[in-house]
Amino acid sequence: MNLFSCSRRFAGILMSSAAIGLGASSPAGAAGHPAPVEGDWVAPKFVFHDGQSLDNLRLHYTTIGNRDNPAVLVLHGTYQTAGAMLGKDFGGELFGPGQPLDASKYFIVIPDGIGVGKSSKPSDGLCAAFPQYNYADMVLAQYRMLTEGLGIRRLRLIIGNSMGGMQTWLWGGTYPGFADALVPMASQPNEMASRNWMMRRLLVESIKQDPAWNNGNYTAQPPSLRLANAMFVVGTNGGTLAYQQIAGTHAQADKLAEERLAAPVTADANDFIYQWGSSADYNAMPGLSKIKVPLLVINSADDERNPPETGLLQEALKDMPNARLLLIPASAQTRGHGTTGMARFYARQLGEFIQALPPH
Repeated sequence: MNLFSCSRRFAGILMSSAAIGLGASSPAGAAGHPAPVEGDWVAPKFVFHDGQSLDNLRLHYTTIGNRDNPAVLVLHGTYQTAGAMLGKDFGGELFGPGQPLDASKYFIVIPDGIGVGKSSKPSDGLCAAFPQYNYADMVLAQYRMLTEGLGIRRLRLIIGNSMGGMQTWLWGGTYPGFADALVPMASQPNEMASRNWMMRRLLVESIKQDPAWNNGNYTAQPPSLRLANAMFVVGTNGGTLAYQQIAGTHAQADKLAEERLAAPVTADANDFIYQWGSSADYNAMPGLSKIKVPLLVINSADDERNPPETGLLQEALKDMPNARLLLIPASAQTRGHGTTGMARFYARQLGEFIQALPPH
């Protein structure tokens, strides 16, 4: 493998990541919460689910608030980073004074998952030789980061969106009782299948079958990456009614497609493949019987990847007396799978759920 050609363009990323370290801070959020603080936890040797190992696995994280307060773990979606949870639509609705996860009352912890942001990922240099991580590996790294790195032995809440929602389900079954409550969003516990997996598989294959990918040893990003990224955004996000409103004519739809194709692509092809492929063996169903803490599931009725019409989620919740489902009605204002990234649709109900929890 020509390691140099794959990794040289990421030297600046590696340097900036190493320079941040523990204690570097970002500006305070628009909601008026305390300034985010960034840090790194490093595992000298991390063993993955299939026996592969990696020396000095790095998990980058962002925290908000005082670590003496009850801790809340916030988990982002696929290809996102902790920064996605700090924006005005999510953190701006949840972390500010008087909001459900008021950072003056809670210690918010938001990791960059394995494979993204400033955490260890293929584009750091190993390229396609990077260990084939899955969601269980990501949850294990999060657990070790919390317990070994931050000294946290119990969480008040785990809340995750999309991939983070699936990881929240896994957390409940893998470490039962570690969190007082769970809030998985835009997700379901059932095994990765149907259109959800088919779309992920097609995204991966669209790059792997591009000769420019060259088995991961490319010197420039494969052209297929731009198409795959645009296809994902349109095919699995956005909401049917919303798209009809903003692209209800051929001219409007064509213009929007052109804008998506022209948008800058900051992703890396190998990182992209690993991110989507990491969900292949996801199945949280075997662990559901271990979840005894209160569970609030938040999904949207127009979610393209977790359609409520299948009844799978409702069936899974039947034997979970402490679980309830908040299904956000579809409208021209919702955004399909992306709806739960906008906390205004559920902030009140989330706040009521948290207020009703037993004392920490």
